Amino acid sequence: MQSWKALPAFALKPFGFVSRAFLARSVSDFQAAARYLQHLPYGRNTNRADFRLVLDEGRGTCSTKHALLAELAREQDIPVVLMLGIYAMHERNTPGVGHILEKYGLFFLPEAHCYLTYAKSRVDITRSGVESNEPIMQFFHEETITSAAIGEYKVEVHHHYLRTWLVNEPSVVGRTFADIWKIREECIAALAQEDSSACSQSAKRKE
Repeated sequence: MQSWKALPAFALKPFGFVSRAFLARSVSDFQAAARYLQHLPYGRNTNRADFRLVLDEGRGTCSTKHALLAELAREQDIPVVLMLGIYAMHERNTPGVGHILEKYGLFFLPEAHCYLTYAKSRVDITRSGVESNEPIMQFFHEETITSAAIGEYKVEVHHHYLRTWLVNEPSVVGRTFADIWKIREECIAALAQEDSSACSQSAKRKE
């Protein structure tokens, strides 16, 4: 995975709603937009399928942040593609979930993740600020999606993969889909808490 630095620094033109929203915030090029989004806290938006809320609410997830950037690229005619992948989420590549997985005796959980591709490279602006993260080395599943697919479609793909995994994974014998999804939601809540704590510490250092 590459950081926002792998994206092009094309000057933004006022060609659409998203482009004008960034320009109104004095963000003048595409790479700067990616950097801006990377620094926003991790957190679900009030409508997880509406990527346009990221700028107004000052937070976002891998889905909404990358979908917003993909829409900006579309408006600017930049060849950036929005991707959906399933990977093995654990503490080393996703710090903050380890204590939840350990509580339930799990080594990892298959997690759905959105990111971008540009010039044959995967780009992830939601993980690029944490240098200690182990990179995601492998995706069990990858596909190109549109910005409109980050809501119900992403959830459907994730559910389908988890149901198949439950049947074939010996370490989760006896657990139901509802059990696994509950654990997954605890992991997501832990990530938001982890990011909130990190932002608080960063703010204190700047005082």
